[in-house]
Amino acid sequence: MPGQVRQSRFHDSAHLHVSGKARYTDDLPEPPGLLHLCLGLSATAHGHIRSMNLDAVLSAPGVVGVLTADDIPGTNDASPIAGDDPIFADDLVSYHGQSLFAVVAKTRLEARRAAALAEIEYDPLPAVLTIKEAMEKGSLLAAPSVMQRGDPEKALNASPHRLSGEISMGGQEHFYLEGQAAMALPGEDGSVHVFASTQHPTEIQHKIAAALACPFHQVTVEVRRMGGAFGGKESQGNLPALVAAVAAHRFGRPAKIVYDRDDDMRLTGKRHDMLVRYEAGFDDEGRINAILADHHLRCGMSWDLSQPIADRAMLHADNAYFLPAVRVKSFMHKTHTPSNTAFRGFGGPQGMVGMERIIDAIAHHLGLDPVLVRQRNFYPDASRPDPLRQMTPYGMEVTDAPINALTDQLITSSDYHARRAQIEAENASDPVVRRGIALTPVKFGISFTKTFLNQAGALVNVYTDGSVQLNHGGTEMGQGLHTKIRQIVADCFALPLEDVRITATTTGKVPNTSATAASSGTDLNGMAAHNAATEIRSRMAEYLAGLYQTSPEEVDFTGGNVLIGKTALSFREAAEQCWMGRIPLSSTGFYATPEIDWDRESFSGRPFYYFAYGAAVTEVAVDTFTGENRILRCDILHDVGHSINPAIDRGQIEGGYVQGAGWLTMEEIVYGDDGRLATHAPSTYKIPALSDQPLDFRVELFEGGGNPAGAIHRSKAVGEPPLMLGISALMALSDAVRGYKGSGLYPDLHAPATPERILQALTRLKEEGQ
Repeated sequence: MPGQVRQSRFHDSAHLHVSGKARYTDDLPEPPGLLHLCLGLSATAHGHIRSMNLDAVLSAPGVVGVLTADDIPGTNDASPIAGDDPIFADDLVSYHGQSLFAVVAKTRLEARRAAALAEIEYDPLPAVLTIKEAMEKGSLLAAPSVMQRGDPEKALNASPHRLSGEISMGGQEHFYLEGQAAMALPGEDGSVHVFASTQHPTEIQHKIAAALACPFHQVTVEVRRMGGAFGGKESQGNLPALVAAVAAHRFGRPAKIVYDRDDDMRLTGKRHDMLVRYEAGFDDEGRINAILADHHLRCGMSWDLSQPIADRAMLHADNAYFLPAVRVKSFMHKTHTPSNTAFRGFGGPQGMVGMERIIDAIAHHLGLDPVLVRQRNFYPDASRPDPLRQMTPYGMEVTDAPINALTDQLITSSDYHARRAQIEAENASDPVVRRGIALTPVKFGISFTKTFLNQAGALVNVYTDGSVQLNHGGTEMGQGLHTKIRQIVADCFALPLEDVRITATTTGKVPNTSATAASSGTDLNGMAAHNAATEIRSRMAEYLAGLYQTSPEEVDFTGGNVLIGKTALSFREAAEQCWMGRIPLSSTGFYATPEIDWDRESFSGRPFYYFAYGAAVTEVAVDTFTGENRILRCDILHDVGHSINPAIDRGQIEGGYVQGAGWLTMEEIVYGDDGRLATHAPSTYKIPALSDQPLDFRVELFEGGGNPAGAIHRSKAVGEPPLMLGISALMALSDAVRGYKGSGLYPDLHAPATPERILQALTRLKEEGQ
């Protein structure tokens, strides 16, 4: 039987997904006496609550009660870190759609109908809604952060060429298929068991304990799976879980809340929209001498996770390029909109878009192929070290870069140069439909920048029938984490995959876990599970060696059997004999990422264990009459090290690219002048459909030698990095517009590059060209 790792295996819940039998939070059997909850939301972006009359709500059919801030026994806080995001607004309202109260009713429909009957009056206050408004008013969460190397002003002034500009990029709705949901069951002595759709069960456990003023051991949080998350359930799942837990505690009955899609989109934070203003100095060949960049982020009404997100944007402001002199300033703007939050890439995509715009603008200024400019600025590959060009702006040495070899391979396999020449020749005649092509790279750091979060635990149980039960601190949101970890444990015992089963993630089995985020789910939890399984295997080998009078080195786990010298036992027989010998067949495992050393105050050190790499070539077509566009072809070469499951990794790469391209080309979040979210439903917010993926989609895994950092089975993380491959779609659209009607202007295309924005750019270029 071949080993289980580095094999394509079905997602462990695939058969349940396609048959509709997979149970999500809202699918769990409803216990008798279940109460349903609906939140009452604010109708102003900023103001004080003058009065809140809930009499009509309380007297509505089916209503059992109403929860407000006064009904919370402990702390009225749903924030992940800063304590500044109340469960229910008590006096001050900070965004349109903020939670004010919760209706508790016998049915979901009765709760929703009753919530609309509240009579609330406000004393309005001025609202800051956009980044530019916040810049004008100096509305900041904190003083700007700075990352600097060298003297960028001096290097800028000494450069043969310099340019300046800006690029804005919008936010992005997570649009998970399963909305926010939670169900709480009251237990004995004030305990509560919560089923939640969350990436971070431990955080919810802690927040509920604070709200109920009880110790952590009184709260158990469980999650079997999520129907998507993308970062939107790292901290945003706190509020529904808290409301359900408070209701269960208050009324002594099970309580459940499931957001309506419109409410979900109004209540929850998005990807941070960001404005990047830059100056760049460079030589005649496009080699960068200096970069000055300001990052302006719309954070929303509270901190949420904005600080680490802003930090990661800064840490990825170099992308795959060596910058000899650089200063990046990060401005976290406070606005009266929902607090923006984690989203796949966690700030990295925004930082990279800024850098790719600079490279593209330099190439246009010099009349060079953008790929050539990129290659001239890459960090050196590990096979061609250059100590003077291997250091990031924050002082981490880049020792594992295959980006030059990876790009060379992709240029060849995609036939990039011949296609570019053909496109440029055809575009020279200004056809109605213009095409564009672009290659952009990815270098993405893997680890939490909060060092203490880089840890994980697992629990492995071997039963006497030879079957194995596994639990770990990671959560399954469709990305295949459970499947990969099953493969790791099955491989450790040399068992068929079906002999290993993963149970629901729960704080009652594996405590004190980190969020399943930062692309570290398999790295952390896989290694913890491997350590637990290895401990049991070692115990079994030592006992069986003594029983059969040989050495542990002569005990081999292979093909579902255990070979002890010349004796062969099935794994089941071996487990039963160990049990008869009173050998413990259960073990916890723990793993902490080594070699992480990060000082945020000085913005220096090693925040990442390693980097994941990739590159994409995207070709697009643009209708110059309407701005409508289409991705014709995409070629991707992505570095996943030694893939644990190539099929799952390919799926992550394809999905990540489409999600990234969607963010930059079509997904547009719009707030009205009153702060109300206008794009609050599928009818008003456009996400990529199946027809929006590239007509010709080619994805290959880079065989570059694995992961020298030593992650589990020398694999590399694949959750977030592929999203940034979608940047190539934005740059390809810019390339298609470039030179329209003979204009020499840079297209200056902002994101999302909707048909309207493309048409505006075409009009501007046409007017200049005439």
